[in-house]
Amino acid sequence: MKIFPAIDIKDKKCVRLVKGDFENKTEYEISPADQASKYKDYGFKNLHIVDLDGALTGEIVNLDIIKEIVNKFDLKIEVGGGIRSIDSIQKYMDIGVEKVILGSAAIKDKNFLKEACQKFPNKIALGLDAKDGYLSVSGWKESSNRLTLDFLKEVNDYGVSRLIYTDINRDGTKQSPNFEETTKVAEISSYPVIISGGVSSIKDIKKAKCLNNIEGIIVGKAIYDGDIQLKELVKEDA
Repeated sequence: MKIFPAIDIKDKKCVRLVKGDFENKTEYEISPADQASKYKDYGFKNLHIVDLDGALTGEIVNLDIIKEIVNKFDLKIEVGGGIRSIDSIQKYMDIGVEKVILGSAAIKDKNFLKEACQKFPNKIALGLDAKDGYLSVSGWKESSNRLTLDFLKEVNDYGVSRLIYTDINRDGTKQSPNFEETTKVAEISSYPVIISGGVSSIKDIKKAKCLNNIEGIIVGKAIYDGDIQLKELVKEDA
């Protein structure tokens, strides 16, 4: 199973939100590039980056920082946050990002998702961020009134390369992922699933490994707060 240590960028800093609330955030002293360097030094192969400024504005904001990370470190990087056009996807492809995560734009316009998958085969990840079973969009500020499982069934044959499922109620809380809902998503998904939100311990990682159709897991706040040691976490990375 792949481990995706996370870097969320806001105002050029590493931050972590609690339940997607931009008013409830923790800023960390380390720069995004230095954090990526630390992950690389420990031997991680994958990296999950979110441009939180982009998620709020619907524009790519931190392309320069992400480009620096791509250029300096030999990591397979997936990026999300405010990617709302084919042109934006192309910008990330041009700097060497492995996969681009589409969330709000894909949920609001399924045709955009389909077009992106056709134009960039095996490069598009679908980010489904859910609260109480319903998808949230626009930096998690609004509910789409779409049931997660219903939407997934509608786009299950579009050719997405992976699905990233986040339970917003767990994100940044370190209360363990919502394994029950994730299992439901993984059971019907045609795509391999990445678990996101609430990882608190190595025990969560080991539990995720026992589930079907799970490609990997994203770990964020538990790393920054020291609850999970990188030398222990990298042992679970395969």
